[in-house]
Amino acid sequence: MNNSELPVSPQLWNEDLAPTTAAQRTWRWYHFAALWVGMVMCIPAYTLSASLIEGGMSGWQAVLTVFLANAIVLLPMLLIGHAGTKFGIPYAVLARASFGTAGAKLPALMRAIVACGWYGIQTWFGGQMIYTLLGVLMGGEIGGDKIAVLGINAAQLLCFLGFWAIQLYYIVHGMESIRKLETYTAPLKILICFVLLAWVHNKAGGFGDLLSAPSQFVEGGKKAGQFWSVFWPSLTAMVGFWATLALNIPDFTRFAKTQRDQVVGQTVGLPVPMALLSMMAVIVTSATVVLYGKAIWDPVDLASRMTGVAVLVALIILLIDTVSVNLAANLVGPAYDFSALAPKRITYRTGGYLTAAIAIVMMPWKILESTQGYVFTWLIGYSALLGPIAGILIVDYYLVRKTELDVAELYRERGQYSYNNGWNMAALVAFIVGVLPNIPGFLNAAFPASFPDVGDGFKTIYTYAWFVGVAISAVVYGIMMKGKTVPAVGAPVHP
Repeated sequence: MNNSELPVSPQLWNEDLAPTTAAQRTWRWYHFAALWVGMVMCIPAYTLSASLIEGGMSGWQAVLTVFLANAIVLLPMLLIGHAGTKFGIPYAVLARASFGTAGAKLPALMRAIVACGWYGIQTWFGGQMIYTLLGVLMGGEIGGDKIAVLGINAAQLLCFLGFWAIQLYYIVHGMESIRKLETYTAPLKILICFVLLAWVHNKAGGFGDLLSAPSQFVEGGKKAGQFWSVFWPSLTAMVGFWATLALNIPDFTRFAKTQRDQVVGQTVGLPVPMALLSMMAVIVTSATVVLYGKAIWDPVDLASRMTGVAVLVALIILLIDTVSVNLAANLVGPAYDFSALAPKRITYRTGGYLTAAIAIVMMPWKILESTQGYVFTWLIGYSALLGPIAGILIVDYYLVRKTELDVAELYRERGQYSYNNGWNMAALVAFIVGVLPNIPGFLNAAFPASFPDVGDGFKTIYTYAWFVGVAISAVVYGIMMKGKTVPAVGAPVHP
């Protein structure tokens, strides 16, 4: 359908949210594979193994946990991504079919705020690389005393803001510039991984024994018999790592040439590269024990210990990597989501500016102050919110709609997806019921001093937060929508 012929409501439509045309569908399977390789090869993904091994896992257990989590999250990626390719619509528009034309703003806003947090975290990593590089070049620590309230020094703040400014170029130049960046940098990232492995093998005379070291859960170990109590929350956190992309993957698949391109590209690009990166992190960190007498999980810290031109090359590559990951994973989605909140006033580009601004306000360095805060509060906490949305979208698209949507109606205020004043109460109820069981566990994890008396049952449920949310909301939504007829179509609305 030609966009100009679409009967639409101005409050629900703009050029960025409109279905993609045939000319815009330029993404082949290798573009999706490159996209995922580009996003997987990032510092937070590299350091995931650290949190697992600190929790007591062996190197192999950490790698397999990461692989399993990504194989699990691939399923909703492919299921939800199908709608993007079939109808050319972004996530924020797809959500209108289940939540309603007004109600869809709720999941769009939730996805956007989480992405703003991630955008800030990645920008902080980028800023820290610039800070480290300047320190190496100047021969010592820079910055001075920490600024009250912020908790970082002036140099760290300026480096953070400097890296934040670098990324504005891609906000201005849009989606095609991001596709090109991902496609061209992905092979470089793979090459750099092999170079890094060769470097540590040469320096350390081997790879060390971290990958072959036993876990702390074996008999006689520090945490003997506690494997499952660590495994399940860890798996949930690893699933949560890409839970945001599992929702807004239509933002990318809407540009796919065919369904095969998005399915093959994502399947090739996500689970195996993620596991290989995790393995490389364990191997390289194992070698750092030999080289420096302690495990160094932070690649920025490791790069700063290199000598000569190697440190400059390593940190520049890490900077390029962080830009490409941040833009693809954490800018595209919220830019569309913010645009969907007020299409008449907010374009994709304006949504990108909003994302970048909110990322500063969230002070991401505070989220990263501890592994506990990073894994159990941040990753599991937002997976508890996003899991129910994924369950509702999948049930609605496959069981209620049978993969058929009236695209024109998604852009009409008084169409079949308007439900009750724009809200589908079935989706709202299913979402609330899916989130509620995880709230006590979240409060205990985030504010243990204020909520010390949360029962063990709620703590256990929270360790399965994403899975619990998906299952409950899917069942509740499916029951509430069972046998419901499609609401009557309202009078045509023209732009």
